[in-house]
Amino acid sequence: MLHSPVLFETQDFIAQITLNRPENRNSMDKETMPAFLEAINRVQDDKNLRCLIITGTGKSFCAGADFKSGLVDDRGPLPHETLLEIYGPFLKIQEIKIPTIAAMNGHAVGGGFGLGLICDIRIANIDSKYGANFARLGLHTGMSISYMLPRLVGLAIANELLFTGRLIDGKTAADIGLVNYALSEQEISEKAWELAREIAACAPVAVRMIKRSVHRNLGWDPTGAAEMETHCQSRTFEMDDASEGISALLEKREPVFKGK
Repeated sequence: MLHSPVLFETQDFIAQITLNRPENRNSMDKETMPAFLEAINRVQDDKNLRCLIITGTGKSFCAGADFKSGLVDDRGPLPHETLLEIYGPFLKIQEIKIPTIAAMNGHAVGGGFGLGLICDIRIANIDSKYGANFARLGLHTGMSISYMLPRLVGLAIANELLFTGRLIDGKTAADIGLVNYALSEQEISEKAWELAREIAACAPVAVRMIKRSVHRNLGWDPTGAAEMETHCQSRTFEMDDASEGISALLEKREPVFKGK
């Protein structure tokens, strides 16, 4: 049997999507994103579902873009349309009418961090690292993170995390209200399914309508914000600092930025 980058299962009224590239930290590549989109479409097509859990295998929830796979490098400087195509399957989560739970079993960085943010409820691994490290790569943020993060933790904390590219652990994420729970690795899946069953036991139409009202009252529009972000991110991809930042990441060294 061929290795599937994304697993899909349903139990009663609950679906679970599992990123399944643990050897590459469940990062985003050319095989993963179409498979993830297919799983999201299956959720949207199943009118019996009442809750969705998104999780990963191994020590990472999702490490963002796989810079080794050619997802970025083979395409050269990325226009904003191509960036939207890359992030599109993750952004499509906001179109799902049922509640979504990010069971973040491990590290979530960059676009993978955005995947967690776009879900309705988040459970973190107390010992794992979370954050948007784009500035440390010489890049503008993507996946609508500059839009979502201030709305979740407040402007001052979001500014600090975004401007420094700092990663925080699960406990800190819970302390600042970024996640609902910070638990041990062994407890995360159990808690996610416990919450999903509690949601699924409620009146499904009422829950869907409540979710819609919450989003409307917030003016929640990550996709619209992502479209604006991609213009800036595509420009930073063209800069020498981005080449230096990505090279430093792959070579596991500190970058030396020159503002070019």
